[in-house]
Amino acid sequence: MAKKRIGIVSSGGDAPGINAVIRAIGKTALVAHDMEVIGFLDGFTGITERNYIELNMDNLSSLLSRGGTILGSSRDKPFRKALQKDENAVDELRKAWEELGLYALVCIGGNGTQKTSATVASLGFNVIGVPKTIDNDVWGTDITFGFDTAVGVATELIDRIHSTAQSHKRVIIVEVMGHDAGWIALHAGMASGADVILLPELGCDLEIVADAIKARYEDGKSYAIIVVAEGLHFEGQDTEQYSASSYLSHWLLQEKGIDSRTTVLGYVQRGGAPSSHDRNLCTRMGAYATHLISNKIFGVMVSLRNGKMTHIPLSEVSGKLRLVHPDDELIRHGREMDVSFGVDFSKLRVVIND
Repeated sequence: MAKKRIGIVSSGGDAPGINAVIRAIGKTALVAHDMEVIGFLDGFTGITERNYIELNMDNLSSLLSRGGTILGSSRDKPFRKALQKDENAVDELRKAWEELGLYALVCIGGNGTQKTSATVASLGFNVIGVPKTIDNDVWGTDITFGFDTAVGVATELIDRIHSTAQSHKRVIIVEVMGHDAGWIALHAGMASGADVILLPELGCDLEIVADAIKARYEDGKSYAIIVVAEGLHFEGQDTEQYSASSYLSHWLLQEKGIDSRTTVLGYVQRGGAPSSHDRNLCTRMGAYATHLISNKIFGVMVSLRNGKMTHIPLSEVSGKLRLVHPDDELIRHGREMDVSFGVDFSKLRVVIND
């Protein structure tokens, strides 16, 4: 009887731990289930272009601590659109699938990847999704791999900025990643003792931010740290001219006479080796994905819920985001410790679909 052949694809932005997931899928498939494993290069188009490498115990070794992805990555939005609108594209995928002798495909990626995976699964292909993004905003799982590492990196850098802000008696605004979700800003901001934390989910009243800085001065404090998620948009902000941090800095100076400096952490949050927490999470997720294949469970995304590995239909994940709720435990504790979130919570009207 021929061995089952499974494929792995990584798509979307890079994140610490992708290689660790590839390693876990591959080694579990080879050792525990006697499967063949191939990795498609540069995203989903690697399937239709037959661009892949064989994965074995030799080239899967030493991946646990390695950043990036040995398979490369691509956002591949045209791939999903083509499958949704063009029967020829579906036929092309089916032909490639059959020629390659694929039994199943594991798709590692964030929201866009899971949406593409749901499309592929709806066409009848055996697909498993593994959630990846430092933003931690994939719906249906308590955490995504890459998030813990990103928070750790951001926290360390903000810690370093504290000493500069204190030495020079300055307000320093630190911009972290997070387009729609403020998970990194919240967790890194709280972990580093930021004075103001601004999240896209909550919005921002600039007057409240200015009042928080003035209150610190009145209490005898000579500096302040503000952590802002890149996806926060201020009323009147020209996004082509200003980032979130630069607009806030400009407004504080022009409207309140408060001088500040900005630091954008950028891609450093996505690079490098994964944390020990992420390495173990990747191992659990990758191994679980392979067990799902062995048990013929498809069309689902691997999920961590209440500390246990489980799975959820890809159709339920597609098109949703996991966002920070105003009543999040860290926000509540932060408010009790006089951290400002730039909003009047008594007037806040936010609806987040959990």
